[in-house]
Amino acid sequence: MKPVGTLYLWTIIIGGMLVTYATRLSFILLIPQERVPALMKQALRYVPPAVLAALILPDLLLSDGSFQLNLQNYRLLAGLLAALVSWRTKNTWLTIGVGMGALWLLSMI
Repeated sequence: MKPVGTLYLWTIIIGGMLVTYATRLSFILLIPQERVPALMKQALRYVPPAVLAALILPDLLLSDGSFQLNLQNYRLLAGLLAALVSWRTKNTWLTIGVGMGALWLLSMI
């Protein structure tokens, strides 16, 4: 099998990045803000939290490839504590600090 050149790989990577960026940017540049329906604006506010939850939740609920919804799952406990801090304080840095601290302490036990 013939080795693939570095320039070829970088061309593919950068080309893919540019196409992805252009696609996302087109929605911002081509559609004026006043033409976006209010319902869509309201719905788009939930996209970042939904994506974050989709990224984090599997790591909290799965341990060694199996579903772990119990008190031995220290990642879930730390995540629940961080969610409580986030809900009560609305402070991102405090949430990260408490979550990471709880994760560290619970993993030591």
